[in-house]
Amino acid sequence: MSAPAPRKRGGAFRRFAAVFTKELIQLSRDRLTFATMLFIPLVQLLLFGYAINTDPKNLPAQIIMQDDSAFARSFVSALAATGYFNFSGTARSEEEADHAILANKAQFLIQIPANFGRDLVRGQKPAILVVADATDPTATGGAVAAINGAAASAFSRELVGPLARLQQSPPPFDLRIQKRFNPAGRTQLNIVPGLVGTILTLTMLIFTALSVTREIERGTMETLLAMPVRPVEIMLGKIAPYALVGALQMTIIMLAAIILFDVPIIGSVLLFVALTMLFIIANLSVGYTFSTVARNQLQAMQMSFFFFLPSMLLSGFLFPFRGMPVWAQRIGEILPLTHYMRIARGVMLKGAGVNDLSFDILALGAFTLAAMGLAVARFRQTLD
Repeated sequence: MSAPAPRKRGGAFRRFAAVFTKELIQLSRDRLTFATMLFIPLVQLLLFGYAINTDPKNLPAQIIMQDDSAFARSFVSALAATGYFNFSGTARSEEEADHAILANKAQFLIQIPANFGRDLVRGQKPAILVVADATDPTATGGAVAAINGAAASAFSRELVGPLARLQQSPPPFDLRIQKRFNPAGRTQLNIVPGLVGTILTLTMLIFTALSVTREIERGTMETLLAMPVRPVEIMLGKIAPYALVGALQMTIIMLAAIILFDVPIIGSVLLFVALTMLFIIANLSVGYTFSTVARNQLQAMQMSFFFFLPSMLLSGFLFPFRGMPVWAQRIGEILPLTHYMRIARGVMLKGAGVNDLSFDILALGAFTLAAMGLAVARFRQTLD
C-alpha cells in the first residue's frame, strides 16, 4: 500500500480562510440580516442611554383650586418648583378630575379646599388632598417624596411676623396623599396587565411572520395561489386561526393573573376582551406584513424582534412612559403596545370605560386598519 500523501503546510489555514471568505460573502448578500446585526445593538444603546428614565419629571397634574389665597398659590408654586409636576389645567369639579386620571391625562390631582388660607391662619390645620395615579409605582414614587419635601417649606415667606408661630413641625396643615388603584404599591398590579400585551405581541408577531415565508420555503405557496382565493381572503384565512390562539393565550394569562397574583378586573370584562382581540389583530397584521417582506423564516424572525424590542421598551411596560424624552414618546405613541398598556391597566385597575379610553381605542383601531391595508398591499406585490 502506498503511503498517504502528506498535507501541505498551511493547508488548515487556507481551509479556514476559504470558509471564512464564504461566510462573509453570504452575509454580505443577506443585507437584512447584516443590517439587523448592526442596528439592534445601536437601538438598544440609544433606548437605554437616552430614552430610559426611572425618575420621570413634569408629570401632568390638575388642580381643584377652591381657595385663591396667597397660601394656596404658594403651595402650588412650591410643587411646581420641584420639577416633578406640570400643571396642565384646572379641574372645575372632582368628576372632571377623576375623568382626567382615568383617561391617563393626569398623573396627580391636587385639591385645595375653600377657606384654606383663613383656616391656616386661625390654626385649624386645613387639609390638602393629593391624589396620585399609582398604577405605576415607579412613576409616582419620586413625585410623592417631593410633595412631602415641598410641604415643609411651602410657606416660609408667608409665615413671618405674627404668623411665625405657625412655622413648626409638623406643618400647620394636613397633607393627605391618596394613592389610587394601587395603594400598597404592588408590582404585580403594574406588571401583570402589561405582560398580557407583551406576550401577545411577541407570539402573534412570530406566528404570522413565519406563515407566508414557511409556505414559500416548503413550495406550497404556488398551490395556494392557484386556488380561486383573493389576497384579502388568504390573509384573513391565515390570521383567523392565530387570533383564536391569541384568545386562548389571553384567557390563560388572565386566569393566572386572577388566581395566582390576585390582580382584579374592576372594569368591564367584555370591553377588555373586545379591545384585546383588536390588539391581537393589529399584531397579526404586522406579522403578516413582515412575512410578505422576508425571504426566509430567519429574516421574518429578525424583523419581528426588531419591532418587538422598541415596543417593549417604549410602551411603558418596563419603564415609566412619561420619563422618556419627547422624541421617544412620539415613537411610542405609534406602537400598538403603548395604547394597549393604557387600556389594560385602565380597565383592569381603574375601571375605565370607553369614554375614558377613547383616544387609545381610536389610535389602536387606526393602527390596525393601516397594518391590514399594508399587509394586503404587500401580499399583492408578492403575487406579482
